[in-house]
Amino acid sequence: MEDCTCVVRDLSYVVRVAQEADAQALSQVRLQIDGETEYLDREPGEGYLSEADLEELINRDRAKPNRLFLVAESKGAIIGFSRCAGSDLIRLSHQVEFGVGVLKDYWGYRVGKELLQQSIRWAEGNGMLKITLRVLETNEKAMEMYQRFGFEVEGVLKKDKRLSDGNYYSTILMARFT
Repeated sequence: MEDCTCVVRDLSYVVRVAQEADAQALSQVRLQIDGETEYLDREPGEGYLSEADLEELINRDRAKPNRLFLVAESKGAIIGFSRCAGSDLIRLSHQVEFGVGVLKDYWGYRVGKELLQQSIRWAEGNGMLKITLRVLETNEKAMEMYQRFGFEVEGVLKKDKRLSDGNYYSTILMARFT
């Protein structure tokens, strides 16, 4: 996949495939994002991935034709990332699950949208027939964006997550067919 340069208002950033050298920064960015939003599955520090863990993940993804790990970088700093993770099982080899994270300071600059667009292009070009994702029911802006890109609701996991307010929220399962 080729690098993609984006300019939105006063922000210039590049979307590119993650490299092993990104592992340390990705570990820190992932931890920071977990503390900035409740839209993701993890509380800050849960499911922590160290630099070594991320190096291994990046290398594993680069070696598999049904996996893609992208980063968004601005002025030498990683500001977001996305991942398409496919299965090693033959019966599931036609699909990938998409996930994305963007630092809160960069919300509104279309970073998530660009990561999604690049992932869709990659999936279409690599024979992936289905892209799936999970989104918290309260993340209406994300759901609207996914629907604009052809994702449809496939199901609902009711009372799937308990957030810091003590209430339970549903996870929406969405998919796009290429």
